[in-house]
Amino acid sequence: MTEKTEKKKDVLQPVDDEARRLARSLVRRSRYASLATLDPLDGSPAASRVSLATAMNGDPVFLISQLSGHFGNLEADPRCSLLIGEPGKGDPLAHPRITLIGRAEKLPSGPERDRIKSRYLLRHPKSALYVDFPDFAFWRFSTARVSLNGGFGKAFAPVASDIVLDMTGLEQLEAAEASAVSHMNEDHGDAVDRYAASVGAKETGWKLACVDPEGIDMVHGDATARLWFDEPLKTAEDLHMTLVKIARRLRTGS
Repeated sequence: MTEKTEKKKDVLQPVDDEARRLARSLVRRSRYASLATLDPLDGSPAASRVSLATAMNGDPVFLISQLSGHFGNLEADPRCSLLIGEPGKGDPLAHPRITLIGRAEKLPSGPERDRIKSRYLLRHPKSALYVDFPDFAFWRFSTARVSLNGGFGKAFAPVASDIVLDMTGLEQLEAAEASAVSHMNEDHGDAVDRYAASVGAKETGWKLACVDPEGIDMVHGDATARLWFDEPLKTAEDLHMTLVKIARRLRTGS
């Protein structure tokens, strides 16, 4: 091992639960990402912006048109990367961001695309205007490598399993998600507002966007919020009781 390699490794911090939570939060909450693809003309990197959502296991998904350059690039070579993280005030390099390196796969028509479409539309409702145009397609990103930067002096190298969930035993949760989300938004909007308020939201009128084994994502216009469960769901049947328990605790303060 060279001295240069040793110094590079010294920069990285140990990946602990806090780093994993940060990585997953960045991916789950972000509405957009920078997508880097390879130009088939000469292999040059080409960067663009895409709107982002996630599959239930945490895989990023995006919707793009055949008219875009990155669509053809991915068809020629599925290798790509995503830079995720929304800078706030001050130095943009002081804010957390994550780079995912992997491959993207275009989703054919079928149940998986339908589930992804449902999750994506709740995150990006205006895309309903064009989501089913024949030149648009959903792509699902599979992570191979990860680089997490939590700000100055906070560099980590998580592995894919640190951000992508194992859905074994929870297959029925995907089937139940759409009806659960619809039920909460139509009949329990007050509970959704309490969920959002518990993580710092000030406004009312929040909507539940999607659920996963570790928590729920909510949207209010362009704003997003995430509530993490105290314990991950073990079965699909756990979802209802978990949401009721949290709502009761927030309502009574106990």
